[in-house]
Amino acid sequence: MAPSRPGYAPGPDDAPPPTGPEDSASGTGAMPFHEALRAAIAASGLSLDRIQDRLLRRGTPVASATLSSWQSGRYQPERQRSLAALAVLEDVLRLPPGALAGLLGPPRPRGRWLPPDGDHPDLARAWSDHHDLTAALAALDTRWDDSLTRLSCHNRVDVDADRRVRSMTSRRVLRAEADGADRWIAVYRLDAPGPGPLPRFRLAAPARLGTVVEIPEEGLVAAELLFDSPLARGETVIVDYTVEHRDPRPCSQRAETTIHVPMREHLLEVRFAKECLPRTCYSFRTNSLDPRHRAGRPREQRLRVDASGSVHAVALGAGPCRVGIRWVWG
Repeated sequence: MAPSRPGYAPGPDDAPPPTGPEDSASGTGAMPFHEALRAAIAASGLSLDRIQDRLLRRGTPVASATLSSWQSGRYQPERQRSLAALAVLEDVLRLPPGALAGLLGPPRPRGRWLPPDGDHPDLARAWSDHHDLTAALAALDTRWDDSLTRLSCHNRVDVDADRRVRSMTSRRVLRAEADGADRWIAVYRLDAPGPGPLPRFRLAAPARLGTVVEIPEEGLVAAELLFDSPLARGETVIVDYTVEHRDPRPCSQRAETTIHVPMREHLLEVRFAKECLPRTCYSFRTNSLDPRHRAGRPREQRLRVDASGSVHAVALGAGPCRVGIRWVWG
């Protein structure tokens, strides 16, 4: 048994201390940080959700999606609060103090399109393709964005017989990682700004519409979708809404979702009118939120239009990235 340490009281569901990863994560450099973390988690017998809960109870909340990105090597903890959480994580995993922190590499290069401190870009940064939208989106209350875990999302885009996008319907399942979350921020952007009014949000009960921000020159509209009551930690909520296009509606050849915080499951569906089906369809997924990656369309795959006139693409454990479907008319 590992000796007990101040501030940690083993519970009945505590796993025995790891026997192998502790040696690998002892600062010897025998194993990269993400591999040592993954080995320590596996040896602990704890799920990411269980680890997340213990970190939260110790006052250092970390989303399970962030833990997953750390152990995959996609990101590493660099911010002060992330490093504080890492120290507690070592304790939760029964590792010596500094065992994991000693394996961290140097801070990664910073830039406008890189996730800050190895976590993820904030809402404004994720949507600032060409211009900084921080000031424009300041009217929205985004404080709960980091504390809502994205469990699943299903976006469906409807295209009519005139090859125009009629609407986009979204259903999301979110889980609160802290008490008090009372809203979700929805953002929608046209492929290209144009004349006429921006799309409008229509919400399903019991959600209510809060502050709405329109940025016509960017073809972007954002809104607060208010829950019927604040969530308690661990509580889940379903958010249903539709983005309705108003005349003149855009003629589009793509549908795209911006994922700035890791999401467990994302389903994007495009439903075409049977009178006017596209010649070919392709799914794509970028490697980051850098807009320069959009032209390259990495990881593109051809899709088959089914008998109902629909195509879909599924992304698991995605983000930060862009997931989309493009089509070519005959």
